[in-house]
Amino acid sequence: MDAVSTTALWWAVIGSGIYHGLNPGMGWPLAVSAALMERRTAALPRSVGWLAVGHFLAMLAILLPFSMMIWLIELEREIRLIAGLLVIAAGVYLFFNRKHPRLLARIAPAKLGFWSFLSALAHGAGLMLLPLYLGLCGTEGFVSVGHSAAGSLMSGSIFVALMVSIVHTLAMTISGAVMAVSVYIWLGSKFISKTWFNLDAVWSISLVLVGVVSLTL
Repeated sequence: MDAVSTTALWWAVIGSGIYHGLNPGMGWPLAVSAALMERRTAALPRSVGWLAVGHFLAMLAILLPFSMMIWLIELEREIRLIAGLLVIAAGVYLFFNRKHPRLLARIAPAKLGFWSFLSALAHGAGLMLLPLYLGLCGTEGFVSVGHSAAGSLMSGSIFVALMVSIVHTLAMTISGAVMAVSVYIWLGSKFISKTWFNLDAVWSISLVLVGVVSLTL
C-alpha cells in the first residue's frame, strides 16, 4: 500500500475517533453528570478515563479476532467482504432501531468503563474501524509468500490492531473531554438540554458508507 493511502486510512481512524468522542451517545454527558453530582472537578477526568478504557476494550474486542484471521491470507478478499457486509448490516439495523439497549440504562453510574464498553459494541463503533484496520494490514503482498510468513503477518496484524485502537481511542477521548470540560466549566448543564444533538441517524448512515467503500477496495 502506498504512503498516501496509508496516511489517509490513519486519518480516517483519527477522524472516526473524533466523531465518536463528540457523539453524546459515547458518554461525555455522563462525565459531566458525574462531576456535577459529586461536586468535584476531579470526577470529570476520572469519568472520561473510564469511558476511554471501556471504548478501547470494545475496539480490541472487534479487531483482535480479525487479527487472528489475517494469517488466512488466501481468504483475504473473503475476510474483507464479510467485514464490509457486517458493517453495512449494523448500519441498516441501527438506522431503523435507534433505541438504546435497556441494559445500558440499568448500569450504575459508577461503572462507566463497563457502560462505555457495552455502548461502543451496541453502536457498532468497533465495526466502523474494521475496514480501516484491514486496509492498514496490507495483506495483498503476502499472498505469494506462503504459510512461512503467517506467524510474522499475524503478529504484525495484532500490533496494527493495538495501534488502531489506541490512536482511535485517544482521538475519541480528547474530543469527548473537550466537550465535557466545555459544558462543565463554560456552557453549563442547560447546554445539553437546549442544544442536544442526536447523531444516531448520521452514525448508522456512516456505517453503511464505510461498509460500501470497504467492498470496493
